[in-house]
Amino acid sequence: MNPSPSALSGPDVQASLPGLQVSLSRVGVTNVEKVIRIRDDHGREQLFYATLNCFVDLGPQQKGAHMSRFEEVVNEAIGEVILGESAFRAEFLAERIADIVRERQDALRAEVTIEARYPEHKPAPVSGIQTQEIYTLYGVAVASAGGTRRMVGVAAAGMTACPCAQGILTERARERLVADGFTDEQIGRVFEAVPVATHNQRGLGTLHLGIPEGLDVSLDATDLVAIVEESMSSEIYEMMKRSDEGTVVEKAHRRPRFVEDCVREAIRGTLERYVDLPDTVFLSARQENLETIHQHNVVAERTGLLGELRQELSTGEHLPHHTSMREWLDGGS
Repeated sequence: MNPSPSALSGPDVQASLPGLQVSLSRVGVTNVEKVIRIRDDHGREQLFYATLNCFVDLGPQQKGAHMSRFEEVVNEAIGEVILGESAFRAEFLAERIADIVRERQDALRAEVTIEARYPEHKPAPVSGIQTQEIYTLYGVAVASAGGTRRMVGVAAAGMTACPCAQGILTERARERLVADGFTDEQIGRVFEAVPVATHNQRGLGTLHLGIPEGLDVSLDATDLVAIVEESMSSEIYEMMKRSDEGTVVEKAHRRPRFVEDCVREAIRGTLERYVDLPDTVFLSARQENLETIHQHNVVAERTGLLGELRQELSTGEHLPHHTSMREWLDGGS
């Protein structure tokens, strides 16, 4: 005799009382890998390799979360949000998954993060040859009784040139030129024509923007990538001819920037590009440079509401508190 469906499913152990009735902050699944296929308006398909993390809070009366439901929700939401879309919006997918997960798991709070790697083709600066560049797209969402907050982000690599070392070499070159009889005007012309050497870093810039619940705004990842790349001394390319290499290196040496400069430039670029975004929008800018003359890396970052940043820029005064990403995401709770 075949067992009944109820016998096959068994008791709902996850819903039983735990031995120690203490709530847990986050329970869920990590590194859920999906390949998402998008067809654009021209019929071309683009693949996004995505990794998802899904969490819920767990009350003291529940032994465990239903882990299989996370996978079910991810597949359902991908089909619902992605099919028929001409652009992949990671933050909207994360928002939808968070809403469904919170409902299915009967949780007070659900959190979803998506990290997607995707290619874009762009021409090299001089030769115009097409290069394939790989970028990272982020989508984050937190769903709670207060609403659902979503965040979109990107990460892009670039190149920075150190202003400090360049300044030292400039002074040394000036001393030699003065000793050889060059005038100040001639020395100035030399430095204008020939950028002074310095050491370089490959940098990784990350920019996130958080959209409060109820705000109907869609941000283009291409624009965010452009802001990040422009914040560094120069963008980089996977494939270049000699003319391209010379242009990239010269551009970087004419725009030397510290890791701190890159973060400030990313903030400037965001505020200038999105002048109409309200003060309640959240920003996180981060830059990490892989040093070449040291064994350590260097990092700078800034988080805060656009209103906080605008206030600092208008007054020139330091704000003692910068809203963190965690604070902002939980602000709708």
